[in-house]
Amino acid sequence: MMLHTLRRRCASALAALVVGVAGVAHAAAAETLRVGYLPIGTHGKFMIAKERGFYRDEGLDVELVEFVNSADGLNALVAKKIDVGAFGTSAPLVHVSKGADIKIIGGITSGGSSFIARPETAATIKTPADLKGKKIATVRLSTVDAILRAALRDAGLDWKRDVQIFELKSAPAVAEAVKSRQVDVGALWGPHDLRAEKEGMKILFYSHELYPAHVCCRIIVGRNSDPATGEKFLRAILRAEKYAAEHRKETIDILAKYVRIDRDVLEKDFYDPYKDNSSDPYLKGLRQFWTVMEDSGFLEGKGRSVDGAVDLGLYERALTGLARENPGDPFWQKLIADFKSKNPA
Repeated sequence: MMLHTLRRRCASALAALVVGVAGVAHAAAAETLRVGYLPIGTHGKFMIAKERGFYRDEGLDVELVEFVNSADGLNALVAKKIDVGAFGTSAPLVHVSKGADIKIIGGITSGGSSFIARPETAATIKTPADLKGKKIATVRLSTVDAILRAALRDAGLDWKRDVQIFELKSAPAVAEAVKSRQVDVGALWGPHDLRAEKEGMKILFYSHELYPAHVCCRIIVGRNSDPATGEKFLRAILRAEKYAAEHRKETIDILAKYVRIDRDVLEKDFYDPYKDNSSDPYLKGLRQFWTVMEDSGFLEGKGRSVDGAVDLGLYERALTGLARENPGDPFWQKLIADFKSKNPA
C-alpha cells in the first residue's frame, strides 16, 4: 500500500514537473514586440488585439508604445526603438522615397481626416480655392498635410506663396490654434475634428471629399524584420478587425481605456461610415497617394516606386490561414475578395 502511494505521488510530481517545464517553454517562446501607436480610435485594432489576447494567442508578447504624431513614431521605428507602427501614409512614403529600410505590410484605416475653422471663417470658405490668403495649421508629414498641399495645388494655389502654413506638433495643438484665433483653418484627423466640432468649430471639408478612398495609417516594419513574426502580428490584427465589426459596445469599452475623449465622440469616429478600417495593405491606394505626394513636392528621388516597399505576401498568408481555419465564415471570404480588388495580381 505504501509503495503504491509512493508511486502515485512520484507520478503526480513528474506530471507537475512536465506541465511546469512546458509552461516555461511556452512563456519563453513568446516573442516580445514593441508596437507604436497614436492615442486615437483609428489605432483601435492594436488595442483590441492587446486586450482580447489575440497577440498572446499568436505567440507574441506586445508592448504598446504611445506617440503624439506620426513623424516621431516613424523616426523611432527607423531607429529600431520600436518594431511595428502605423504612422499615417505621408511619413512612411517620405522615408521610402529616401531609401529607408522599412516596408509596409498592412493597413489600419483609409479616410478619416478633415479641415476645420471657426464658424465666421467657415462661412467664407466653400471650396479649397477660398483658402487663399488664409493661415493654416497642420502637422508636418501627417496624411492630411499631404492632402492639404495637394488640394491647394488642384485649386490653382501655390502653398508656398498663396497661404501661410504653420506646422505644429500634434492634432490637439492644431485644434487649439484654430480655437484661439492664431490661425484661420486647421488640418487634422479624427477624433480631434469631432471634438473641435463639439466645441463649436465647423468642418469645412472631409478628406474623402477631396480624395475619395485615400489610404491612411499603414502598418510599417523594418525591411529585415522576421516574416513569421509579421504574419503572426497580422493574424492578431485581422482578428481584432473581425472583433470590432461584431462587438461594437465592447470595442468602445476597450478603446476608452486608451483614448482620452468622450465615449460618444470616440464611437462616432471609430465607426465613421466614410472610414475603411481594413487591415489590407491596399497597394492601389498607396500608388495613388504616392502620386499625390510627388505632385505636392514631398518626395525625393523622382522615378522611384512605392511597390518595392510593400510586402503583400504576409497579409495574404495571414488572411488565407484564418480563412482555412474558419471555412464557413463569410467575413474572411469578403476580405479575400477585397484583397484581390485592392492589390494588383
